Amino acid sequence: MYRILNRIKFKISGLVFVLLIAVTVAMYLITVAIMDRHILNDVLKRSEALARSVAASAGYSLLAKDFLGLDNMVFKMRESNQDVEYIYVADTRMKVIAHSDIHGTGKQQRLAKGSVVHRRPDGTTIIEVSDPTPGLLEIASPIVLMDKQLGTVVLSVNSSVLQDAQRLVRTRIMAAFAAVLVLGIAGSVTLSSFLTRPIRELSAGVEELKAGAGSHRLKVYSYDELGRLTESFNEMTALINDQRGRLTKSAKDLEESCVATIRVLAAASDARDPYTHGHSVRVSVLSMLLGREIGLDTQDMEELEVACLFHDIGKIRIPDVILHKRSRLDPDELREMMRHTEYGADLLSKAPSLHKYIPPVRHHHEWFNGSGYPDGLQGDAIPLAASIISIADTYDAMTSDRPYRNAFSEAKTFGELESFSGRQFDPELIKEFIKIMERHVVGRSRNVSV
Repeated sequence: MYRILNRIKFKISGLVFVLLIAVTVAMYLITVAIMDRHILNDVLKRSEALARSVAASAGYSLLAKDFLGLDNMVFKMRESNQDVEYIYVADTRMKVIAHSDIHGTGKQQRLAKGSVVHRRPDGTTIIEVSDPTPGLLEIASPIVLMDKQLGTVVLSVNSSVLQDAQRLVRTRIMAAFAAVLVLGIAGSVTLSSFLTRPIRELSAGVEELKAGAGSHRLKVYSYDELGRLTESFNEMTALINDQRGRLTKSAKDLEESCVATIRVLAAASDARDPYTHGHSVRVSVLSMLLGREIGLDTQDMEELEVACLFHDIGKIRIPDVILHKRSRLDPDELREMMRHTEYGADLLSKAPSLHKYIPPVRHHHEWFNGSGYPDGLQGDAIPLAASIISIADTYDAMTSDRPYRNAFSEAKTFGELESFSGRQFDPELIKEFIKIMERHVVGRSRNVSV
């Protein structure tokens, strides 16, 4: 679920990021184009203003033939404007009368070759120079006095100044948009976290509910559709918890009734033979001691207790003539008696809720070395509960009177159990069982002496 939320968050962040990049790039290009046009217009206006101011003043100097004044004018104009490459005044035949470069005076000139950027109604022309010196802008403004053209003022501006200005502006614009982009990315991550937070809360609630928890109410972050969904989930969780509590109580009551029924059945089975009366209960007590000693958890202990009560339930189907026989059983009778494990498993198979008790009931007469019955299992293939019941069952049988023999003493019983370690019984389990029973024997002896 968290992987799904992370994918949703990634998709939202990715979508916002892509949109932000696209908008930022588009806005950057548009802004740069506008600023480039604005800077170009400013440079052109300034250059035109310079050329036209010289043209306005040069008309009177030309009429007065004040060529020295024209030289002084163009020289000062060139010196006061560092971006001006050159400036000259020419007559109507484009012969230079005054030039910012003194060596250019008296020469025949013509306008530079290039593309015309703009042409004003008054005749002022702006050319982007391609020959002989690319990278210049040349502005030619006519000298007009009393509606008569007396010559032309030509002023050239280095376009590198324009490019430097554009570069500076672009750098600043890029820095500004980069800051906007970073803030936008941070905002998109925050937005995606904000949008997925209610979903994450719901996801956590679902996981808790699946795990059997879900006792606390989920926080409602907004009052939109997700907020209403969260409220509905809280109501559903409260209802489920209430129903779960009722079902748990009912299940516990049913389980207690089932265990009581099992005890009755076990007692009924044992009652058929006065020599085995109470046998299943005693096996259960002994098995529980061993199960607790080896560290079985609560659920395994509960299942072991019930399995012990059921372990001889198959004897219900054994004929009384065999079950009550006081002498040893003949081979056919012994084979029928041995089938009680299969009969018990078959009886338990009728109820699905009792299937988990079939393995210990069917295999509690298997031997560790594989020579037991009914399936000849050996070693770890024998269910642990069956191995525990096998030891407890044998111990109770040895220490109880039978029609054909008296009960064994504790010492003889322990000796017999040890002799079958590794053959009939799991060596580790039998070792632990004998330790437990020896402690109980010592405890009983002390109580008697007191």
